Amino acid sequence: MGFSLSGGMPLFTLSRLVHFYPSGFVLPFHAADLAHWSVSSLAAWWMAGPGELTPDFLILGVMWYIVFLFSTTCHEGAHSLIAKLGGDSTAFHGGQVTLNPLPHIKREPFGLVVVPILSYFVAHWMIGWASAPYDPAWQQRYPRRAAWMALGGPAANFTLVLLSAVAIRAGIFFHVFAMPDSVSFTQVVQPVGPGLAGFAATFLSIVFVLNLLLGTFNLLPVPPLDGNTGITIFMNGESALRFLNWSRSQGFGMIGLLLAWYVYDKMFPYIFRFALAGLYPGSHWG
Repeated sequence: MGFSLSGGMPLFTLSRLVHFYPSGFVLPFHAADLAHWSVSSLAAWWMAGPGELTPDFLILGVMWYIVFLFSTTCHEGAHSLIAKLGGDSTAFHGGQVTLNPLPHIKREPFGLVVVPILSYFVAHWMIGWASAPYDPAWQQRYPRRAAWMALGGPAANFTLVLLSAVAIRAGIFFHVFAMPDSVSFTQVVQPVGPGLAGFAATFLSIVFVLNLLLGTFNLLPVPPLDGNTGITIFMNGESALRFLNWSRSQGFGMIGLLLAWYVYDKMFPYIFRFALAGLYPGSHWG
């Protein structure tokens, strides 16, 4: 990806259906998927023909993309806003201190439009990325401010998790929603009756789980994820700069991303259980 001023704050997201039953948990994505899906899934979809393009599949795809785009915009907008408050106006002048997705799409059209939509059709999940520009010289002068900038993106995602949880609990209180017998990316809560409640339950479920995934995954302390810079909040300025210079000089790149996915594959079941326990106190999953 191209970062203006040789720097950027990238966001990576991979989302696919996850099922959580009382009998156990299955997380059906692995680091190898990143390299594998584009060929095998495209071939399988092409051979299967248009039979899978049902109205429900298309409607669900629209819902996924709306949540994906809004969540990513919030993430990058938060990076940009905190950078501006910390004295770096690079992203502000690029028009990215906004919840309008268009400036973010203009910066990363491939990662925010082409790849998410293509991956949904060929693999039934979404992968994408975005970035917010920053001034590396500003980071060298103010490494702690840069750490707060890095943490701002995941903080925006966790805010959306909390807001969706409040909406879910409110729906349960007013007998619009109910706790489901099994949980997936699209069913963290279920409607009591038919109609708009079903749409709202699916939408809030996707917001809850996708932002939980985005926030926690991007906190992993490996480049190019936010956690690699965010972890320097616990270091003094000199140590932070040494750590950042070292981690970026090792050429982790895709290796770091694949390693993050391998580790996250093991972590997410526990993260999901913890989040569900907070959403439904006293319940036990998996």
